[in-house]
Amino acid sequence: MTSNISRLEKRIVMFSVMIPLFYFLLPAARAMHIMEGFLPAAHAIAWGVLCIPFLALGVVKIRKIASEKRKALLILAMVGAYAFVLSALKIPSVTGSSSHPTGTGLGAILFGPSPMAVIGVIVLLFQAILLAHGGLTTLGANTFSMAIAGPFLSFGIYYVCKKLKVNKLAAVFLAASLGDLFTYCVTSFQLALAHPSEVGGIGASMVKFLGVFAVTQIPLAVIEGLLTVVVIMGLEAWAKPELREIGYLEGGEKA
Repeated sequence: MTSNISRLEKRIVMFSVMIPLFYFLLPAARAMHIMEGFLPAAHAIAWGVLCIPFLALGVVKIRKIASEKRKALLILAMVGAYAFVLSALKIPSVTGSSSHPTGTGLGAILFGPSPMAVIGVIVLLFQAILLAHGGLTTLGANTFSMAIAGPFLSFGIYYVCKKLKVNKLAAVFLAASLGDLFTYCVTSFQLALAHPSEVGGIGASMVKFLGVFAVTQIPLAVIEGLLTVVVIMGLEAWAKPELREIGYLEGGEKA
């Protein structure tokens, strides 16, 4: 079979394969998404309640996929595994949190943002229980930032790029990387809201959190964008029927 992969694409694949190996060599961090007990009870409850309508919409969408697009279930499972692995690759950052890829942009691009709310909360729940990464009391806040806010921005960016006829792989890169960065903007707001600075209040605290996150999260966002492009390239090569079924190759509607 003749390969259609260009030299540039081969280099991107090689570079992206090396990145996860680099992060597996890093020492384990004791930081987390937002760790257990780091948010006041009222904040933890409020963020959890805010997630409920998005989770309900996601359940409806996943049930529709399961009943109408059976071939796509394998890709949906892969999207969940991708998010689990990437978001588990954590490195130390702000006290009470950590920097890591999110992995949710891929699912938002392929299936729309609403299924990622459900997949994301499952990923976060397993990480909190099995890996001590995140927490049960902060599950709502972590779900909102990583599984709702990030995917909705990723989907919005990809949709706009598609309408503007931007190169598809460039659109994927922008959607995944900017969705990752937006997750940490939301996390910074959540932390600032819970722990405002004595001088300058919430605004000053958010600037401080954003500044610390930026050092690690900007390169991580670029890496996630590249990895997502590589995954999309692989799916376009080997899973075209499934991608057509979910509308990715034909511009089908997602919700």
